[in-house]
Amino acid sequence: MAIYIRDRKRLNTETAKLIGEASYSYRGDFNYWEEELYRTPKGTFFIVGEGGALSRYRESCGQNSWGPGEGVRIISKEEAYSWAETHIREDKVEEHFSDMIEEG
Repeated sequence: MAIYIRDRKRLNTETAKLIGEASYSYRGDFNYWEEELYRTPKGTFFIVGEGGALSRYRESCGQNSWGPGEGVRIISKEEAYSWAETHIREDKVEEHFSDMIEEG
């Protein structure tokens, strides 16, 4: 369980619904990253992630030096849909975002 406070909102991974997970490469690779997409009971979407020194999660560890890091960020429903469409199975996208999908 992890609790984060962002934009005056409590984001609790235990009470939020895990929508999907995605990752790239392996721990130890500078490009490695791993993310989990959640939705709170009140409908706030957020991503919890970690990654290597060349990922978006990198952290400064000195002058011109980067190391692995982690972070959390609140995203819009549209951003959550785009993330889901890219990273999880279509049936899961439809399960969580059916109101955003229309017949072609």
